[in-house]
Amino acid sequence: MDNKYTRVVIKISGEALAGENGFGLNNAVIAGVVEQIAKVRNMGIQIGIIIGGGNFWRGRQGADMDRTTADHMGMLATVINSLAMQDALEHAGVPTRVMTAIEMPRVAEPYILRRAIRHLEKGRVVIMACGTGNPYFSTDTGAALRAAEIQADERRKSAPTSFCAPKTSTAFTTAIRRKIPTPESTTKSDTLTSSRTVCRLWTRPRYLFVWKTISPS
Repeated sequence: MDNKYTRVVIKISGEALAGENGFGLNNAVIAGVVEQIAKVRNMGIQIGIIIGGGNFWRGRQGADMDRTTADHMGMLATVINSLAMQDALEHAGVPTRVMTAIEMPRVAEPYILRRAIRHLEKGRVVIMACGTGNPYFSTDTGAALRAAEIQADERRKSAPTSFCAPKTSTAFTTAIRRKIPTPESTTKSDTLTSSRTVCRLWTRPRYLFVWKTISPS
């Protein structure tokens, strides 16, 4: 199969992993996401993943806390989700590495760009946790940054329908098959739809940065 993409970054909302409960981890949802990621990897596409932590903690929840402390707690929540996803992927036979922007060598590898690219080239899924490693920045920012750093051909986001794409991330496989904009092309839009929302993605050559969610007509 002649793939349109070589390397992609998928941003998964923490809430997406919680399913209908809205908190914690839903094994059925994770299994569904893992199945789709495995299919994409088996197409020969290199996959980087960034997972949010909103199913456990968001920095803005700490209204009476120091913002930096609250955001660091949110970063640790992304590590919980990343380890859970790594475990599920490896149980499905997909080699996976978790790399963290905040060093915690007893838990995961530190994020080092060249090492991350080497893992991708070897066919391993790379989950990049802790966002940018800095407070005041969301994991969406971290996803855009990592996509640029590893020179991904595309970035896609999966979130509950109140945020963007369907909770079960059904857009993964079809998204991979879409054509990369050529360097000469102007900004264009793709649209992912579900029964409850429409997520419009503005693409530029090589990278996807800007998201806008609109209501279905």
